[in-house]
Amino acid sequence: MPNAFNDCNRGGGVESDKIPEMRILFCGESFPEARRRLATRLTDDEIVFCERSALREAIAHADVAIPLMSRIDAAMINASSFRLVQQWGAGLEGVDLEAARSKGVHVANVPATGNNADSVAEHIILLMLTLLRDLPRCQSNVRKGLLGIPAGKMLAGRTVCLYGLGAIAHATAQRLCSFGVRLIGISREPTAKKIADLKLEACYSVADREAALAHTDMLVICSRMTQETRGAIDAAALRALPAGSYIVNAARGGLLDYNAFYNALQSGHLAGAGLDVYWDEPISPIDPILALPNVIATPHIAGVTDRSYEEIAVVVAANIDRLRRGIEPLHCVV
Repeated sequence: MPNAFNDCNRGGGVESDKIPEMRILFCGESFPEARRRLATRLTDDEIVFCERSALREAIAHADVAIPLMSRIDAAMINASSFRLVQQWGAGLEGVDLEAARSKGVHVANVPATGNNADSVAEHIILLMLTLLRDLPRCQSNVRKGLLGIPAGKMLAGRTVCLYGLGAIAHATAQRLCSFGVRLIGISREPTAKKIADLKLEACYSVADREAALAHTDMLVICSRMTQETRGAIDAAALRALPAGSYIVNAARGGLLDYNAFYNALQSGHLAGAGLDVYWDEPISPIDPILALPNVIATPHIAGVTDRSYEEIAVVVAANIDRLRRGIEPLHCVV
């Protein structure tokens, strides 16, 4: 009889003749560095990963599920015996939290603070400068032997709007101050403290976002993904942005309304966009968004750095150890 893990692969852990203490399943093939980092810390456990097509079968035999970008729905939760859904990072929008609560399954994440927030902030700066200096065209011109073109645009003096003022926005604002930008923000709860902490010139409520967007040269999306924020950057928000503005998104793809966003890019209303996250991940290589010449795309790597992943691995390994000792994991949302 075929083993339930025939379609899965070992990502580290115990040798085949040793009974593992825990079977930890990475749900999908993406983010391989996460498996490697965790395997160095949990040498007595079995760490496996599987293709998404095999997830429903594989997850039923796991003690811990690490969802990555896979959906963990009620049917999977109810048909399985795993005791912990542990995200490798902060986002849990793909996990059915109510089903987990009903089944008594712990759900935990790793808050986007520290080295993770710093890593994402650095990548946001990279995308901003890549757009303004048209880096793909620069590389092409080097190969063509062309000098002195294209002319770039300076970041200094531009108005940058941070949409969402959590840990990543804080880390980004800290770095942007040295570029001489005018920094504004949009938050559910704008306060004088947020203005002071992030050194903002102004902070607007979500209800007044169009007033903020009307002054924005570059919109940086830092919001969390929830049912309320899905598609928040819609046609109205995009129309409010001045012609020739830019968008950078390293938060979640679903925060942008796909059709409205595509139309704004194709029409030239948006000068360009830097994307590290997508509506479906991995994004299809033939997605029309990727064919647009004013789009810079990276493969969800903003938080994938040496220091960020080592910090996350420490928390994930600690939570798995807490689970085996009967102690409630840290950073539980359920």
